[in-house]
Amino acid sequence: MLPVNPPGFGIYIHWPFCLSKCPYCDFNSHAADAIDQDRWRAALLRELDYFAAWKPSAVVTSIFFGGGTPSLMEPATTAALIERVQRHWACDSMIEITLEANPSTVEIQRFRDFRAAGINRLSLGVQALNEADLHFLGRRHGVDEALAAIDLAAKTFPRFSFDLIYARPGQTTTAWEAELSQALTLAGDHLSAYQLTIEEGTAFYPSHARGDFSLPDEDRAAEMFSLTRAITAQAGLPAYEISNHARPGGEGRHNLTYWRGGDYVGIGPGAHGRLNHTATRQHRAPDVWLRRVEADGHASQGTEKLDTATRAEELVMMGLRLNQGLNADYFQHQCGLDLWRVIDAQACAQLEQDGLLKRTALGIAATEAGLLVLNALTAALLA
Repeated sequence: MLPVNPPGFGIYIHWPFCLSKCPYCDFNSHAADAIDQDRWRAALLRELDYFAAWKPSAVVTSIFFGGGTPSLMEPATTAALIERVQRHWACDSMIEITLEANPSTVEIQRFRDFRAAGINRLSLGVQALNEADLHFLGRRHGVDEALAAIDLAAKTFPRFSFDLIYARPGQTTTAWEAELSQALTLAGDHLSAYQLTIEEGTAFYPSHARGDFSLPDEDRAAEMFSLTRAITAQAGLPAYEISNHARPGGEGRHNLTYWRGGDYVGIGPGAHGRLNHTATRQHRAPDVWLRRVEADGHASQGTEKLDTATRAEELVMMGLRLNQGLNADYFQHQCGLDLWRVIDAQACAQLEQDGLLKRTALGIAATEAGLLVLNALTAALLA
């Protein structure tokens, strides 16, 4: 029996520019003072045209403007891209169109224009609700701006979400509980809570290596993770994925397409896509990407045909992020393989015994303890 909700088909549009680069960020984002908006609009439209021919009969269920800071894009650009998607594909009547934004004053002033352009879901990068940690995280907004942005988002868009980061230096479980409880009084139908990690290539990486700051230890971080799941569930926004929490029906449709193994177009510098069992990726450097699109109509840096085994591994790795886990029948429908033959039976039994994995009526799912060590868990299953 297949799941009630199919994976959908998404369009991801990457805007690589920010006003400044946050020290924890390892995304493909670049600080820029001046952007030729007309030139970038034309290039994004052209690359979208290129990929439209790959899957012309699909029905689009979501469009996601990510970055970078896509709310620095001109609203006219978002409107043009939405219109072009609608020209190339049929669109679901309940299409979700999300734009990422920061709570800075310059972006707040554009919210109504983005709503008029067709955005129906806003995702705000709040990250913290105290001034000291906002400063540490390199955010350009203060708490008052964050609260004003959340309030205006609630009044402007049919749906909105905001992000928080926990396990920050010096943060106690008690302090995180108070901050999360405050956030839940402000939340709409969705909230994301990410553990702070130090990634190579970020400004935090050498700073942390020097000992300039330290993070809560693994036990404290695990306490915060469990606390987050308990408090959000009590507030009516239970976790549906490791870091994402929603009221029933408020789950992010676009990211669910990724986690359920659906197809999606990815345009813009560094964007990845999955189309017709093929992985696509665009050139990361914004200036190179722009020149190549203007010359060739796209800036694909490479495509890779995904064989059945690779497809199966992706479905396992992504599906186990979800609370509902992996549906064995759906897994076979997506990749043509029997889930129980793909995963290591001995490892599966041991993980169950260790309390990291559980059998469900439809397949398997990671337990709360298993989610804390998900990379190791999936590696063991796929050994």
